[in-house]
Amino acid sequence: MPDLAPVSADHLAHLLKQVFGYDRFRPLQREIIDASLAGRDALAVLPTGAGKSLCFQLPALAYPRPALTIVVSPLIALMKDQVDQLSAAGVSATFLNSSLGADEAKRRFRGLYAGEYKLLYVAPERLMLDGFTERLKEWAVRLIAVDEAHCISEWGHDFRPEYRQLAKLRELLPTVPVMGLTATATPRVRDDIVKHLALREPAVFVASFNRPNLTYRVETKDEPIKQLLAFLKERPHDAGIVYCASRKQTEKLADSLNDRGIAARAYHAGLEAAERTRNQEAFLRDEIRVVCATIAFGMGINKPNVRFVVHYDLPKNVEGYYQETGRAGRDGLPADCLLLYSAGDAAKQRHFIDEITDEAEKARARRQLRQMLDYADTTGCRRVELMRYFGETFQACDCGACDNCLAPLETYDATLPAQKLLSCVYRIRAASGFDMGLKHVVDVLRGHANEKTERLRHDALSTWGIGADKTEHEWMHLGREMLRLGYVELGSEGLPVVGITDAGRELLRTRTAVTLAKPRAVVKPKRDRKVRDRRGDFDFDEILFERLRELRKKLADERDVPAYIVFGDTSLREMARYYPGNVTELSGISGVGEKKLNEFGDTFLGAIRAHLAAHGKQDFGG
Repeated sequence: MPDLAPVSADHLAHLLKQVFGYDRFRPLQREIIDASLAGRDALAVLPTGAGKSLCFQLPALAYPRPALTIVVSPLIALMKDQVDQLSAAGVSATFLNSSLGADEAKRRFRGLYAGEYKLLYVAPERLMLDGFTERLKEWAVRLIAVDEAHCISEWGHDFRPEYRQLAKLRELLPTVPVMGLTATATPRVRDDIVKHLALREPAVFVASFNRPNLTYRVETKDEPIKQLLAFLKERPHDAGIVYCASRKQTEKLADSLNDRGIAARAYHAGLEAAERTRNQEAFLRDEIRVVCATIAFGMGINKPNVRFVVHYDLPKNVEGYYQETGRAGRDGLPADCLLLYSAGDAAKQRHFIDEITDEAEKARARRQLRQMLDYADTTGCRRVELMRYFGETFQACDCGACDNCLAPLETYDATLPAQKLLSCVYRIRAASGFDMGLKHVVDVLRGHANEKTERLRHDALSTWGIGADKTEHEWMHLGREMLRLGYVELGSEGLPVVGITDAGRELLRTRTAVTLAKPRAVVKPKRDRKVRDRRGDFDFDEILFERLRELRKKLADERDVPAYIVFGDTSLREMARYYPGNVTELSGISGVGEKKLNEFGDTFLGAIRAHLAAHGKQDFGG
């Protein structure tokens, strides 16, 4: 590796503005960049939309050639997207993967040997091929950045065995610093990343997992297609993702939306690769509004203006849910996350878990489902629950951007039903010598006869039918609340049976008052203007914004790239608020770097002038 001079703070600030069009760094970006430029290994855990890519892209630009940054990326689509964005900003970057023909791959290899590129994106399995690793020694590699680094950990939500080979790079290029980057990682996963990437005394940076621009809501699932349509009707110009539990559901839902005039397509691993690519491209290029997808869709999606993510079915775990909702609002603008949830979803997942043969894996799946149910059932701030999962304490008592904070649930005196449920759990154990699942407890309370209650003679218990005045949904909700509050607990090894705890026995003995929140009723989702104001969004000329969006789409189509490659929504909104009238003013807009200013500046300034001539300027105050 060549002997490289230190990089000044002024030079970094200049590159940030000149290339990317930003006046300031986001939290922790500068510190991560400094660590990398100092030759240190680093682990960066930053939420989606916090600017992880800049942490290795800017160092790659900071030194004169020859100096190459290798970016390990798991998906072909993500590589192409990031290279397109860098090329649009004037950065020499390339990728190598199976999508390239032999002649094009050879051309790019020649460019790498000639030192033409600052960044090379490559998949882990290709990077570790014997022939490829030998080439690495011949290039002036300055930094190895491992994106989506959680894939290296079996405790992460998207483990990929090929990532485990990357530790060999340490032996191959012992003096080259390695940077691991991920959007979601519990402390256990972070330790795993450090271990399996063989990071040496790394500088570890963990940003807050809070995404303040996202609003979280959970609704009781009841006629979900109608709920989804109501949600989409409130957002007629917005694009988003609807996650479903099965491949069949994605196709059925996409057909239903198309039948109702909403442009949608399905995405799942069972589709032909060409069809998956077409559907993904249509979404990235704003040709469709909605992708109905399984969790196979998402990690490689760099579309910044996803304005909503809906979970049509219950996710398997909190980490996956957080990662999936994180695909909304990458541009920092307000976005909505809706989870439709029913007891039936939980029952389906328990059934699938019961079929797992590996006991350790089964116990882990049960624990993860329990955590997901705790989140869905919580009556407190949803941000508190999400942050707690990642080991972070969220200080505010009212986040102002979740359903429970925006519209607190009505409470009721649950002392008597709590006593009934605890008594039933206790008597089932006393009569049978073992605990039963919550659904069985509810069947006994409601006097619901079935093969199991009759076989175990639980229809003879004194608690049989004493809860017939409540629905199954109400009892299941109360049971989950009692579980969350620690009055009952799951069986050993996470078995799906509930037993009374010492706290539950004490509550049963003392008859202490219990106040709980009522289940949230099915409501029509709506956006709250207060939330937008709290999150620093601003008013803008919506007519001009739409005109600029149309212009952006036209320019992007001409260049065969997604619209956000030209400019992001944040840039267009600022143009539609401040009405820049010349090149100097336009250069002050966020995201307008030097190359984009030269390429698109006159065109956008002309559109703004034409709009002002026809409509005049709005006064937004301030």
